[in-house]
Formats: sequence, structure tokens, C-alpha cells
Amino acid sequence: MTQLAQPTPPHTRQAAAMEGAFSGRALVIKAKGGLGNRMLSAITGLVLARLNDRTPFIDWRDGMYVERGVNLYPLLFDAGWMGDVDQFDAATVTAPALWADRMADHPTDIIHQHFPNQHQDPFLYRKLGIPMNSPDPAERVGVFWSYLPKLKRLAGRMARHPAFAGKGIDAVTSDYLASHFRPVPEVAAKVDAIFRDITAPVIGVHIRFTDRKAPLPRIMATIEKLARAHPDARIFLATDSAEAEEAVLARFPDVLRIDKALAQGGQALHVASGEFADPVEEARNALVDMMALARCNWLVHSSHSTFSVTAALIGRIPRARQADVDRFNPKVRIKQAFQARA
Repeated sequence: MTQLAQPTPPHTRQAAAMEGAFSGRALVIKAKGGLGNRMLSAITGLVLARLNDRTPFIDWRDGMYVERGVNLYPLLFDAGWMGDVDQFDAATVTAPALWADRMADHPTDIIHQHFPNQHQDPFLYRKLGIPMNSPDPAERVGVFWSYLPKLKRLAGRMARHPAFAGKGIDAVTSDYLASHFRPVPEVAAKVDAIFRDITAPVIGVHIRFTDRKAPLPRIMATIEKLARAHPDARIFLATDSAEAEEAVLARFPDVLRIDKALAQGGQALHVASGEFADPVEEARNALVDMMALARCNWLVHSSHSTFSVTAALIGRIPRARQADVDRFNPKVRIKQAFQARA
């Protein structure tokens, strides 16, 4: 009589799936939102992985710019430090447990199924990731996700860890941007080409003017003020809006910019990416803009946008050389203070 095979326990199936690949303790860092958001929130995950002695894996397969299931991260950045994140897709034991058998999914999938009425809940990310200030779970595969950076919540632990002791949050963030977000050669070459023949100082200008509109009149007035103070300076413009680009080009001569797709309406570029002829190229163009802003001598922007904040941190642009048009906006300041600590 043939004996029926017994079902393999979940933890054994997970170990078998990972056998021959990664055998340590992993933290898979998920994403949601635009480029600045996912870079800065990923750094929170990278720091948390270091604090918990886990190996990080950045998982940007959520369908921003490229087809869902394709990891955007290695298409933009040097991912030589990281293994393939899809090796965890069959994991049946995870922390939090709601990711079990769903490691190929993303925060929006989990939210739609389990928390459909909590999309705007600022604390929801805590249910989708391992705890930040409690003992690390025993499960070998953990998940981290947040829409915004949360390093301020880790400040106490960082101060006690030798890798971070004595370093401010901005310094830690800049260090991780330099080590884990080095652009691929195609992006680096485009950035080099922008500045190749430029000997004058450059005023970088970022204008988000689609789903979130920066105060354009204030930005224009700020550019004019800086241009008067530095008449030999050039202007580099990074924007997602044809309307904003036309306004700047009409007022200022010989503006540096790259050729890329621009929104004609109010939809953010990363959301409209399905309409692009070459989505990977447009994703890289967004990164070119960010990296070019980081090379500028001054930065005119709104800190309401994490895109320009990320550029400033990459370039370690001093705050004295940043003209933040929302610096004294109480709504922006209060919201940012709450979000950082929530």
C-alpha cells in the first residue's frame, strides 16, 4: 500500500525555498509614492535593518514607472550590494504575519484587502511593518514600509548604536543616499553632460506643479532675487509641469533643463507613467533631475516636496544656500513635524 506523503510544514517550505540563496535574517523594504518618498523612507528601512542586524532588500516592484513585478530600484541605482528580492516571494512565515504568502504584493494590496477605509491613516504603516522600537521579531523574513521617512522615531536607538552615535539625522540620510542610491551609469552620464561646459555657478530650481502645486509666484520672485545677487549664475530647472516650465522659460534666458515628458494636467508623472513610450527612460530622467539639482550651488524649492529635499541631502546643500519658499508656511511645518514622529 502506497503511503500518502505528509504536507510539508510552512516553516520547512520557507527554508527549502530559500535554501541555496540567502540564509540570514532579511528585511524587505517596500514602497509607495514618488521617487523622493520612496528613497527617504527606504533609508529608514536600511537604518532599521542595521539596528536589528538584518540584511536589507529594497523591493520597488509595485508598478511605479515600470510594469508591476519589475523591481525599479536596480534600474535606477547600483544594486550590486543586494540580492534578488523575489527569493522571498514564497515565504510563509513573516513579520508582520499578514505578509505571509503575499511577499510579492505591496502596501496598496494589503491596505485594499485589510484596511480599505484607512488609506489616509498616518499610523497605518505600523501595521504593515516590523516594530521600530520594540524587540525585533524572531521571523527570518521581516517587512518594512512607510510612506515618509521616520528616522526621528529611531533617534534614541541610533544614538546608542556605534554606527550612528554622534551623527544627526540629515548626516545619516546623506550617507545612505551616497552608499545605497548611486545612480546607474546612464543616469550619471546625463547629469555629467548637463554640467560639462558650465563654469558659472548654478541656481537649481525645482517646481512640482501637478498633483501638488508649489507657489509659483513666490518661486519666480525668489529666482529673480538670486539671479540679481549672482548675475553670472545659470539656472537649472527641474519640473513635472509644462505650464511651470513655460513660465520659467518666458522670464529667464538660457535655462538649463533636460528633454523629458511633462504633465499637461494635474496628474503626477510617476502616476501617469503608463502613458510614456519608454517608462524606464522617464524614470531615469526624474533621477537625472534630482541628481542635477544636487550639484547646484543654490536650490530654490518647496520643502513640501520630498523630491527637492532628497536632492538637497544628496548634494549636502547647506540650508543657507536653500531658498525654501514654504519655510515659514505653518501648515507645512506642522504637518512635517507630525509626520516625522507619527
